[in-house]
Amino acid sequence: QVQLVESGGGLVQAGGSLRLSCAASGRTFSIYAMGWFRQAPGKEREFVAGISWSTTNTYYADSVKGRFTISRDNAKSTVYLQMNSLKPEDTAVYYCAAVFRGMNGLGGSRWFEYDYWGQGTQVTVSS
Repeated sequence: QVQLVESGGGLVQAGGSLRLSCAASGRTFSIYAMGWFRQAPGKEREFVAGISWSTTNTYYADSVKGRFTISRDNAKSTVYLQMNSLKPEDTAVYYCAAVFRGMNGLGGSRWFEYDYWGQGTQVTVSS
């Protein structure tokens, strides 16, 4: 029904920046809330940021507040995660996810609340 493809990951030094993109295809005329999660080896998948279809509502994990910004361009069916002031502890595979919601609905901060997932993109922050 919905396919998500992430890009923009890579290797960056501490203090640097990256912008991740998540392009959606399929039933993109539907209204979806979107979220970003990340998972480091041996660790549980954790919530990073979420955004409503209308972009009116956003929320962030405490660990990334003030450093990361989630945004979306519905005309391009793309969601972004701008990551600034990166730290080594940000190293992980980053995934985008989607779930059907209303215009202002959010998907929540738990992974099982989302129905569609991208393949993930690796972000490595070196010290």
